[in-house]
Amino acid sequence: MTETVAAVDAPAGSKHATWFRVVAIAEAISWTGLLIGMLFKYVLSDNEIGVQIFGPIHGGIFMLYVLTVAVVRKPLRWSWPTTLLALAASIPPLFTWFFELWAARTGRLR
Repeated sequence: MTETVAAVDAPAGSKHATWFRVVAIAEAISWTGLLIGMLFKYVLSDNEIGVQIFGPIHGGIFMLYVLTVAVVRKPLRWSWPTTLLALAASIPPLFTWFFELWAARTGRLR
């Protein structure tokens, strides 16, 4: 006996929400890596390798995050205050992750 399953279209914003989540979490992780690299460079030892590795990675992901916010704001129907909050969240360490959690809980990633 075979079972037929009807295809269900994903909500219009779901691919944008998924992409935003991935980039926001990657930005937070790269920020953490850069902070750890800075800890080793300036506090624990004079080793620059962590900053040399995570500096460019974080810079690239940061720019990708800003671009992603600009692209997903319309499909996700974000207001200007939400968009500005998303952009401001990229400045303090790990706040893109907190913004992503808040946006998901308040229905802004639908």
